[in-house]
Amino acid sequence: MTRGDRTEHLIGLLLGTEEDWPRAFEELVRRLGAVRGPGGTPHTLRTERITIEPFDLRAKPRYDLVIDRLAYWYYHPREWLKKAALMDDVYLLNSPFTFQSMEKHAAYCAMLRLGLKVPTTVLVPPKEPLDNARWAYTSAKYNRQFDLEALAEQVGYPLFMKPFDGGAWVGVSRIADADALHKAYDESGQRLMHLQASVEGYDSFARSLTIGAETMVMKFRPELPMHDRYAVDHDFLPPSAGLEVLAISKLINAFFRWEFNSCESLVVGDQVHPIDYANACPDIAITSLHYYFPWAISALLKWSAFCAVTGRRPRLDTDTRRYFDVADSDLSYGDKLAAYAGLADDYFEKDRYDEFCATSLASLDDIVRDWVAGPEFDGLLVDTVRRTYPAHEQDRFVAHFRGLLSLWVADSAR
Repeated sequence: MTRGDRTEHLIGLLLGTEEDWPRAFEELVRRLGAVRGPGGTPHTLRTERITIEPFDLRAKPRYDLVIDRLAYWYYHPREWLKKAALMDDVYLLNSPFTFQSMEKHAAYCAMLRLGLKVPTTVLVPPKEPLDNARWAYTSAKYNRQFDLEALAEQVGYPLFMKPFDGGAWVGVSRIADADALHKAYDESGQRLMHLQASVEGYDSFARSLTIGAETMVMKFRPELPMHDRYAVDHDFLPPSAGLEVLAISKLINAFFRWEFNSCESLVVGDQVHPIDYANACPDIAITSLHYYFPWAISALLKWSAFCAVTGRRPRLDTDTRRYFDVADSDLSYGDKLAAYAGLADDYFEKDRYDEFCATSLASLDDIVRDWVAGPEFDGLLVDTVRRTYPAHEQDRFVAHFRGLLSLWVADSAR
């Protein structure tokens, strides 16, 4: 929308229960002010939280860009997103056509097709009959009997049983023997489950959060409580493994047209094994990301501003053949990763994005640092802790997170 001598862009926030990062994002948009576009034209950004209501398929949405944190489980807004993408060219950070709940399975398939080191993975039918009148006949006529224990032996113990479409570690079991195998399968009900080989004796669990053209690779410790899972450790991977995690993160996101996603890899020496590369609603809560929270909000704002101000066009077509041509070539694994990274950088317009950040958003890093160091951010932190933890733990956690975020302020000023 053009108003006088400036262009205004409305960013819609499609939210569920979150309050911390939306408040942070909204405040930083207000503080950013006018942004100069490539031709010098001033642009302003506004935010609005999207409400859910009936919609006419011919109605034109007011939003230039939408950040979706809801439609991975709530189908009505998901269908609105599909309509907005197909009919109105609204820019979405994640394609609603590839980023649905089933995509953990599709991500494994894509990574295997591209030659990545995914552990052996087998999909098994549901334990319990589906609630469908046609099930009994179809099952009796076409379902082949299988030996679950033999499959597990083929995959190898220990292994993991986990939902093909799961999230937040729900329904995930580490299986050490046949008794545990049958117990977990019996409890899975009608869910489709993967059996996946365990990567034993890994050195590091890397979780990489990608927002647009930027990726932060973090040391993740899943065995610890959430507030301690992300370790502040900048050099925990060998250089070659770090580059591989980065390349794979960019690859899978560009391949599926995902621009707000987190990925997980287990690293043994310099070998990287992707185990989870589809998270429709990646964790960016201040009480879990803590030190990395300012980076995440800053990256989200930078990418949103870049897409809106430069008129970046949404690309619903996945163009998988370009990736498959690399996979089917005689290149070495390292050269294939480099080629994939190049395709990903091309999709994310990395050079153009970097130039935009260095010129049009040159002041944003200082704006974020000053805000995180100030009283308004501290109020957001305290409010979030009070909503998250019981009263007797709040003082301890406020002090814990204040310390980590003060460390970020000091590090970012260097």
